[in-house]
Amino acid sequence: MASSVKPFDANNPAIGELDARSAASLLAVAGDIALVMDGAGVIRDVAVMGGGDTQFDAATQWIGRPWNETVSGDSRAKIDTLLKEAIHQGVSKRRQVNHLMGDVMDVPVSYTTIKLGRDGSLVAVGRDMRHVSALQQRLVEAQQAMERDYWRLRHVETRYRLLFQLASDGILVLDATNLKVLDANAAAGQLFGEPTDRLIGRVFPLGMDATAARALEDLLGAARSAGRSGDIGLTLHGGRAVHASASCFRQEQATLLLVRFSPAELPAGGGSGANSPSRLLDLLERSPDAFVVTDLEGVILTANRAFLDITELASEEQVRGTPLATYIGRPGADFPVFTSMLRKNGVVRLMATSARGLHGNQSEVEVSAVWVPEGEEPCIGFTIRDIGRRLASGPQGARDLTRAVEELTSLVGRVSLRDLVRDTVDLVERHFIEAALELTNDNRTSAAEVLGVSRQSLYVKLRRHRLVSPGGDREEDVSG
Repeated sequence: MASSVKPFDANNPAIGELDARSAASLLAVAGDIALVMDGAGVIRDVAVMGGGDTQFDAATQWIGRPWNETVSGDSRAKIDTLLKEAIHQGVSKRRQVNHLMGDVMDVPVSYTTIKLGRDGSLVAVGRDMRHVSALQQRLVEAQQAMERDYWRLRHVETRYRLLFQLASDGILVLDATNLKVLDANAAAGQLFGEPTDRLIGRVFPLGMDATAARALEDLLGAARSAGRSGDIGLTLHGGRAVHASASCFRQEQATLLLVRFSPAELPAGGGSGANSPSRLLDLLERSPDAFVVTDLEGVILTANRAFLDITELASEEQVRGTPLATYIGRPGADFPVFTSMLRKNGVVRLMATSARGLHGNQSEVEVSAVWVPEGEEPCIGFTIRDIGRRLASGPQGARDLTRAVEELTSLVGRVSLRDLVRDTVDLVERHFIEAALELTNDNRTSAAEVLGVSRQSLYVKLRRHRLVSPGGDREEDVSG
């Protein structure tokens, strides 16, 4: 059965008997805010639904002003369209505009404008769209993060395939349930005397005598139970002697086995056990997180490949002997904070800062550190993790600072240049002091070192900007 909705008739005599202010109070129930205006679009009254929204509490200041002066510049054309449609058609289509709300960010509101009565009064009913805008922003950020992850995985897969095929040892990837070959590199094809594509899909062991097959079955059984097997010597078909080892891992809810064959003259284990220092160094070298060792002055002694990727350098020799502050943190500021926290706590955990490459690329990183101040070679070890792909959990300070400076710019012509410069300097100074306190977890001594000012000077600035409660600095002196 077909149904139809009759449009609201704003010129209905019954509606005309209701004054605009009463209509606005009634219509505010259907939205979050209602504006009563005359035929020229000048606001005469405001009705707010709920009454607890501090953003819309400031809307009472709009009374007596044209509606299009309360919105941002890009929304004024929409206001004119809303007014014209309401005057000529009785009711307008819904459109979203951005209201200017002083020191806070613009508030998006979706309006429908209605003409009421014969005196030409208009009522605009609006819905607060901040939650919708926040969800849209989160969706965009999530999509961008997914795209970055996708391309990062593509690059990782490319590097894996390249290393897999260039490896001199024969490597087979097996399904642990049926021992079918899922992947094999070129060295494995040469080892077994068949093209690589003909190895895939066959059941392992491949073309071996009974003794070698039983030894490999025991090897795979040990890998399944312990996760990794030791090395065994085998003689393949054709009399070629090799060392074999296996490891077990999970991927996409499936259990796989990686079997490695090395020539007998080059032992697969390299003569080192699982707990040997050389194995640990090899793991650090392959770690996806950057790892770098410096002396107590911050001069780099050694670094792994991930750190070279961050610094955009080709070899360890290029970074060895250079200051860590050249690449991590603010030069001359962050490293003293690291050493101060190490002296106090012995470790630094997840300190947020930035990293710079040789060619200017920057990224947000988290730094953890531990030190060995005694011994033959005192040193500091840093673990650096790229966190640029994480979603931001809150508003960005730089964006808020830019908006505040733009609002100060709007005062040009009404306030003297000297006052504008003074207010801007105070605003920027307060912003950077708050950032330093957040970076150092409200440790004012460390914050003073980060900002390059004395501790007493920082206390003076904290009191001037009202960032410290009365007596707060005296408590800091006692606790320090």
